[in-house]
Amino acid sequence: MSENILVRFAPSPTGWLHVGNVRTAMVNYLFAKSMGGKFMLRIDDTDRTRSEAQYEAGIHEDLEWLLAAKPDVVKKQSDYFARYEEVKQQLIEAGRLYPCYETAEELDIKRKMLIGRGLPPIYDRAGLTETAEKRAEYEAQGRRPHYRFKLNPEPIVWDDMIRGRVEFDGSKLSDPVMFREDGVVLFTFATSVDDGEMGITHILRGEDHVSNTAMQVQIMEAMGHKIPTFGHMALLKMKEGKISKRVGGGDIRSLREGGAFPLVLASYLAKIGTSDSIELAASMNALIEGFDIKKFGRSMANYDSEELERLNQKYLHHLDFAEVQPQLAARGMGSIDATFWEAIKANLTTIDDAKDWWEVLHQPITPVVGAADSEFIAVASSSLPLGEWNEASWDALVNAVKEKTGRKGKELFMPLRLALTGREHGPEMKTVFALLGRDRAEKRLKGEAA
Repeated sequence: MSENILVRFAPSPTGWLHVGNVRTAMVNYLFAKSMGGKFMLRIDDTDRTRSEAQYEAGIHEDLEWLLAAKPDVVKKQSDYFARYEEVKQQLIEAGRLYPCYETAEELDIKRKMLIGRGLPPIYDRAGLTETAEKRAEYEAQGRRPHYRFKLNPEPIVWDDMIRGRVEFDGSKLSDPVMFREDGVVLFTFATSVDDGEMGITHILRGEDHVSNTAMQVQIMEAMGHKIPTFGHMALLKMKEGKISKRVGGGDIRSLREGGAFPLVLASYLAKIGTSDSIELAASMNALIEGFDIKKFGRSMANYDSEELERLNQKYLHHLDFAEVQPQLAARGMGSIDATFWEAIKANLTTIDDAKDWWEVLHQPITPVVGAADSEFIAVASSSLPLGEWNEASWDALVNAVKEKTGRKGKELFMPLRLALTGREHGPEMKTVFALLGRDRAEKRLKGEAA
């Protein structure tokens, strides 16, 4: 345990958080808390043209909803533009950052020529050999330089918390661009400054950042910073065509709006890609106590929204009314009481399904009876079972009507559903019939609004 551990989650406010982003946040949060450390949210808003306030606000909302806690530290990279410029000048003076005047088209031609010759598309460092006169000529033409970091031709090695020993040959990497022609600082540079100066001890992120890490190691060394401990997780693979229509798709906003519960999503994201079985956690503290970064494998993890839906349904079925009442009220279902909730919750997939039950059972509906079914419904009206009224009453009615009319399948069930609910689809009829009660069921079968 160490209170000195500090991790960071650094999303860009250019869209709603995706499950892949939030999984990274979840793993960082659980790791930090399991070690007695702190979790930083750092907004990567260096690209001012694409960053939007609504997405930044959404990042805060979604994380607090999921983690049931605020970040220990909050930073914004846009607050550090002046510092990035200072470090830029320091590295220029040290000979590790240099200007390049090639256009995007010229660089593309160079890459294609190298590939055509069977060579790796590594930048040729032409910018290092430009004379002052040539640079002045470019400036007079209106060209502005982008700046690259000069990598040392030496092995770059680190012990990855998930991947084990990782090694790159610095001589085979292309000098990365750190500042664009318009002066905008790029991810790897800003991140290296921040991680070093903010004291980030551990960096857990997707394996798509492995090559960025190789560059970041040398950049941070050039800045004189202590190198954090890195861990690169296998990416999520979302099954094509498997987005749940019940609990939403790949972004957290749609999952929230679709009725997913935060502990369900947290339980799922904390376990996919690990050696643990996926099951509902008792609490966020239980997830923290059971977290172990060593359980993460290197194989790509499958994100299955249908499995998430099943977990959500299981959780929903065990919720007491007091736990769900605020969400019901927020969704315009404040009239639902504890008795009604206990009667229907076992039949729900998401909390929004409760609205269908409420409308069918507690709002007057106009029965739908086609001309071809009027005699059939009249038979049903006269066949209502006697005695105690419960879910078995539906089976009794269906069997009686089937015997008297000879109907079966859709021709039997659909007219009854339309007469009793006014809809072709909806809640399970056995439960609807029991909750309607004899009087209201009889009125609807007689064509009366009830």
